[in-house]
Amino acid sequence: MDTQTIVILDFGSQYTQLIARRIREQNVFSVVLPCTAPLAEIQALNPLGIVLSGGPSSVYDADAPAADPALLKLGVPTLGICYGLHFIVHHLGGKVRSGAKREYGHAEVTIEDSATLLFAGLPPTLQVWMSHGDEAEELPAGFHRIAISANALAGIEDAERRIWAVQFHPEVHHTPLGPQLIRNFVFNICGAAGDWTPAHFIQTTVEGIRAKVGVGHVICGLSGGVDSSVAAVLVHKAIGSQLTCIFVNNGVLRKNEFQSVQKNLREKLGLNIVAVDASERFLSKLAGVTDPETKRKRIGAEFIAVFDDEATRIAKQTGGVDWLVQGTLYPDVIESSSVKGPSQTIKSHHNVGGLPLGMKLKLIEPLRDLFKDEVRRIGRDLGMPEDVLGRQPFPGPGLAVRILGEVTPERVALLQEADEIVVAEIKAAGLYAEIWQSFAVLLPVMTVGVMGDQRTYAYTCAVRAVHSEDGMTADWTPLPYEVLKRISSRIVNEVRGINRVVYDITSKPPGTIEWE
Repeated sequence: MDTQTIVILDFGSQYTQLIARRIREQNVFSVVLPCTAPLAEIQALNPLGIVLSGGPSSVYDADAPAADPALLKLGVPTLGICYGLHFIVHHLGGKVRSGAKREYGHAEVTIEDSATLLFAGLPPTLQVWMSHGDEAEELPAGFHRIAISANALAGIEDAERRIWAVQFHPEVHHTPLGPQLIRNFVFNICGAAGDWTPAHFIQTTVEGIRAKVGVGHVICGLSGGVDSSVAAVLVHKAIGSQLTCIFVNNGVLRKNEFQSVQKNLREKLGLNIVAVDASERFLSKLAGVTDPETKRKRIGAEFIAVFDDEATRIAKQTGGVDWLVQGTLYPDVIESSSVKGPSQTIKSHHNVGGLPLGMKLKLIEPLRDLFKDEVRRIGRDLGMPEDVLGRQPFPGPGLAVRILGEVTPERVALLQEADEIVVAEIKAAGLYAEIWQSFAVLLPVMTVGVMGDQRTYAYTCAVRAVHSEDGMTADWTPLPYEVLKRISSRIVNEVRGINRVVYDITSKPPGTIEWE
């Protein structure tokens, strides 16, 4: 069964991933490529439609991000958004200039051509979100204006060439009727079937894994989290006993997690799990390391070394192991690689940017194109229990990226105790399922305190809790005062070595969810 695909070319917009999500919400698959992607790579996907994202640059700048203008001649339905509109106008013979009045924020748009397919079913005026300093002064031949705002042209089309563009951002929540506009493009213009469902994904993925693996044997790096658990169940559905899951204690797991995860996944998912306690190996690699990227890459390299050792052992029993399954998600790929085109790499993830070049095993990453909420929907269709699917995300490098500075056994033990208290109190308050992530961070900051009339000099612990849809953006959660009070009181009283607790009220952006 072929998957219909909408290709999104990224010109550096902070909203590019929202475009992908809004399209996927219509049960239509979308993929983000850098704007510099070769035309052949775009055509190889046989796109049903193309979206040109916004971006911070001016299209007439010498160093402006540029796609191959030939994509505008493919005859594939194309929608330009903000910078995408400027790209279309500029490369098809029109003129873009710096606007007399810039528009940032809420604006009202008047639809001038109600017959256009892009605005079908929408009212004559729209509340939208603008973010631009340039405007189209002259339109290319064949185009006409279909919408206008108080300060600038807001929409254009050339139906014969199957190209539409808007100056505002329909993908953001600040454009309330934006989802209808995107639906119009996806269904009325591109003719999508809207059949990219969990059942469709499971069927095509299972078929693809079977064809790729054949009679070979596969190992899966299992963490106990949602991503790797769903990946393991999906691969197990495809190849059954040809899969062996390896759960590694990397020395930076949460308290008692090495034992509890094994029990949970064996009993509830029926997976064949081999547990490896490699904590001393990992902690020795982390000794003296304080740089976050070095931590991530050393952990990634050591994971692969452990998997290679286990693969060698399993190969003697099975006749060979060629494949490694990982629960890599789309946000991991985006933040670790150049998928974002002109945008910057944020950090490497141990299962993407941290993998060594000489790795012996070939990768199977069945969830690589999915966001977290999509993974949970896949898991539910696979019949997985909610207590597995409802777990909050936990980073692959574990507590190593929540211990700022050097990772030592003593500091790991401190954070394990503090983190257990944070999670326990949030669960007790009935808030765990409502929060994307909640955890403790151990800071390399010692402060003076007073306990039992005696001076203390101990570590500071930060508490972090955020709301998010997919981890790409996040808002800090205003935990109830009483919950914060209990967390602080328990940590200071129960965790010897921590005498101060602070609460992180930074959103993403400008921060990231994890501190490292």
